[in-house]
Amino acid sequence: MAYHFSNILGHFIIDNSFKEIRKAQKESKDVKIEEVPQQKLSIVLELFKDKKYFTEFYEKNIDISKQALKKSVTEDQLIIQAISNVQELDKICNILTKRLREWYSWYNPELCEEVKDNEKFAELVLTEKRGKESMGADLDKPHLDEMNLLAKEIGEMFQLRKTHEAYLQKVLLDYCPNLVELAGVTISAKLIELGKSLKHLALLPASTIQLLGAEKALFRHIKTGARSPKYGVIFAHPLIQNSKRSDRGKASRMLADKLSLCARLDFFKGEFKAKEFRKELEEKLR
Repeated sequence: MAYHFSNILGHFIIDNSFKEIRKAQKESKDVKIEEVPQQKLSIVLELFKDKKYFTEFYEKNIDISKQALKKSVTEDQLIIQAISNVQELDKICNILTKRLREWYSWYNPELCEEVKDNEKFAELVLTEKRGKESMGADLDKPHLDEMNLLAKEIGEMFQLRKTHEAYLQKVLLDYCPNLVELAGVTISAKLIELGKSLKHLALLPASTIQLLGAEKALFRHIKTGARSPKYGVIFAHPLIQNSKRSDRGKASRMLADKLSLCARLDFFKGEFKAKEFRKELEEKLR
């Protein structure tokens, strides 16, 4: 009588006395091989405390850990990294453009007042010449070159942001088509970031999705009794922006309800119904 036992090192044949052990294929041709009885399992495990197995155990566990790390990378993590970088680029662009406006206003204050869009402003600094009647100081070329260099870098960061958005749109359309159809690229990515994953987002109630991104206001309401927030990142959605101020709370509740359904349809691989949801919301909020 012999017994069969397997672990991460492979398959083993154990003799009837539970003292000798040898490697074997799972499909061993040994006669009368049975699985190790439950009451003898602790004795078998003691046999593997022999130091000759330590190196092999170490190498196998390292290999298993590497494979687990490879499989742990998901679309959720890639989306979170991309949208986080987009938000950081927004902050950096705003700070640097503020500096550029203050700096360039010494040379051409009229342009700073006329152009409010930061991206357009950085572009015009590089291309538009100052008018003869400008109140700005007559600066030498080395000074202007530094301003142009900053404007060029800001323009490249705006371009990088657009590239990230295009990448996010491609990933989101494959990963959660319902959510991105109803919420748009930026809001969908932010919801996944705040929800930590599409799976967790799908399991959240609509009331929680409605307030994602408004955690500070919610905690302030709980702690001090201040007014409770009505919406978080979904506030930027056109359906809420185009609603009357008095109807925005209602609009956010309705939108959050449909976003919750979209997240569940996407995670559980359901049908595409986002266009129907959008049409329904537009009719109700009209």
